[in-house]
Amino acid sequence: MDGKILIVDDEKEIADLIEVCLQNDGYTVWKCYNGIEALKYVETVPFDLAILDVMLPDIDGFRICQKIREKHFYPIIMLTARGEDMDKIMGLTIGADDYITKPFNPLEVVARVKTQIRRYVQYNHGGNSGEEAAHLTEEYDIRGLTINKNTHKCTLFGKEIALTPMEFSILWYLCEHRGSVISSEELFENVWGEKYIDNNNTVMAHIGRLREKLKEPARHPKFVKTVWGVGYTVE
Repeated sequence: MDGKILIVDDEKEIADLIEVCLQNDGYTVWKCYNGIEALKYVETVPFDLAILDVMLPDIDGFRICQKIREKHFYPIIMLTARGEDMDKIMGLTIGADDYITKPFNPLEVVARVKTQIRRYVQYNHGGNSGEEAAHLTEEYDIRGLTINKNTHKCTLFGKEIALTPMEFSILWYLCEHRGSVISSEELFENVWGEKYIDNNNTVMAHIGRLREKLKEPARHPKFVKTVWGVGYTVE
């Protein structure tokens, strides 16, 4: 496994532990204990994934996430304190792809990193061939909203919309099941590939971010609609 990973955490023991685990799996790691140093790396290094702690001594992880999203779409995993649900919602809303709650098992971090990078490579670099590649040429065009799984491009009335890999995966799944109502549980388990937990706000936060990018009116969205008490649908 290879890939360039940015770790930003002011708790040295945690950052060092994550670094060792990722290096053991073949990743190249850039490690920072503060936000200012991290932003310098963001400007110069083509990372494949970033792991950001929310609480930092200078610039918080949310601000770093926002700066990354101004130019880059590689996956971002946020590290949050136990029970801080608002941190999770905020991070996902501003463009993070996943979050891990402290304290955590280092092996969980490695597993999440692998999942996010695999999804990013699949949707951005066309690493498939033969019959599988042919399948990826599929495209949906829904009243001016076009999404192509092969090129990983989404356009709205001819203008390209910059989606993160997770946002693209959500929209593609909904378009693929157009006309059906998809529950949060089904969406989470198929897109994230993990077991859904009750009161999980991850899906809701990503749907909200996706609607913003599609310029969806809050009360009457045109594309990604909510069926209250059931789930989401694209008609």
